[in-house]
Amino acid sequence: MGKVSVIIYITVALLVLFLISHSPNKDPDHRNNHRRLKLRSNFKFGRDNQHEPVAFDPLVADMERIREDRQWEKEYIQHEHPELISTHQDAPGHESQPEWEDFMDAEDYLNDEQRFNVTNRLILLFPKIDVDPADGLLTESELTKWNLKQAEKEVFHRTQREMEIHDKNHDGFVSFAEYEPPSWVQNLDNNSLGYNMGWWKEEHFNASDADGDGLLNLNEFNDFLHPADSKNPMLLQWLCREEVRERDTNKDGKIDFKEFFHGLFDLVRNYGEENHNASQSSDDLMEIPAKQLFSELDKDGDKHLSDVELLPIIGKLHPSEHYYAKQQADYTISQADTDKDGHLTLVEMIENPYVFYSSIFSDDDEDDYEYHDEFR
Repeated sequence: MGKVSVIIYITVALLVLFLISHSPNKDPDHRNNHRRLKLRSNFKFGRDNQHEPVAFDPLVADMERIREDRQWEKEYIQHEHPELISTHQDAPGHESQPEWEDFMDAEDYLNDEQRFNVTNRLILLFPKIDVDPADGLLTESELTKWNLKQAEKEVFHRTQREMEIHDKNHDGFVSFAEYEPPSWVQNLDNNSLGYNMGWWKEEHFNASDADGDGLLNLNEFNDFLHPADSKNPMLLQWLCREEVRERDTNKDGKIDFKEFFHGLFDLVRNYGEENHNASQSSDDLMEIPAKQLFSELDKDGDKHLSDVELLPIIGKLHPSEHYYAKQQADYTISQADTDKDGHLTLVEMIENPYVFYSSIFSDDDEDDYEYHDEFR
């Protein structure tokens, strides 16, 4: 970043701080606009989790990760080593919060009332995001790359944690014999859809084993747990086979147009849409574009789609972290872009802090009626 860009950032930051410090505080609805900061985690244990947005601020992500790890350790001990559970338990409903002391130099990000200093954090993070180019404007592409970087770090951290469970002999690898499927798979019977699919089975394991040594290292295990984000061609091909296996209602080993139209096509065409209004479109209107796409995919012209022919659309059938990072970037811009020019300035970000820090604002402090200026 050149000297000119640095000077611009410093000038804008000083101006913003000046304006905030001289802004009036007598807001009759201040209780709705200024809430006490409190960490909470979006992580849930179970199979049917909806994809949650990642924390915008790496510092906040670290805080939530510590609390999530504590919860995970508690769940793990209860399941694997109940004899280690202390007789002294937290009160029902209590969630342990990471302490500021858990973080090096955390006090640098607190104001005088020991509350998170959002303004200072945004001023610090802005130039780290505004890099392509460093022009004082955050684009959708820059925000997507930033969100993706945070998401990949979070995903890999959880993979490392899972590795600790399944690597029984602690050699840094997971064999198929060592891997224990998640509880939702263990509870299925042989006739259940999830059981019959290849997920968590040896075919899935072998497809993730890029070097073919019969063991999964940390990167391969990460692909195993998150195949949609993998660049391993064997794993992507396995995903295609799974789609055929799931959608092939007449069990002929391929996907005909009817099987493609009712299910797969909706996923593909809704991939880039925010509102996902597939149910509002009639089959008659959608049949023409569906046939066109089907024909483009059907390379051999046999009126059926094989697993190989599904490969061009597998990323839309199984969205990756990049997809969700872009969705989050689009939403962020739509909420904070005051002048609607498609970019975010530092001022717009500071004026809309809840868009970036909603994950650590608490809605349940009903008795906290005193005004707190959390943004200085």
